[in-house]
Amino acid sequence: MRLLLDTHALIWWIGGDPRIPSAVRAAIEEADNVKFVSAASAWEVATKHRLGKLPGAGPLAMDFERVTAAQGFVPLDISVAHALDAGNLPGIHRDPFDRVLIAQARAERLALVSNESLFDAYGVVRLW
Repeated sequence: MRLLLDTHALIWWIGGDPRIPSAVRAAIEEADNVKFVSAASAWEVATKHRLGKLPGAGPLAMDFERVTAAQGFVPLDISVAHALDAGNLPGIHRDPFDRVLIAQARAERLALVSNESLFDAYGVVRLW
């Protein structure tokens, strides 16, 4: 299985948060699954940490690549195709970070690891 972690799922995973369901935890732990983290999540973490909305995410905001690589996560860049799809998605969900994640999951055929049921309206496979 190929997974794309939503930003909150990534933060919760790094922090060992118990809100991640056991089935999701097992999917992330499964060695055969490829786990991606988006450049959009790096952008979101850095932005929200700078604004004081994610005060506990300092280590992730300051060293995103090292922290995520240590977890075995694969970076996923934002392509022009991802950006165009994100911009053209219907306006159900307005968050630009989430719109990029949705576009990436659609284009790359990734299961989106997220508790946000609003993502379902975009036809992505969501794991939670």
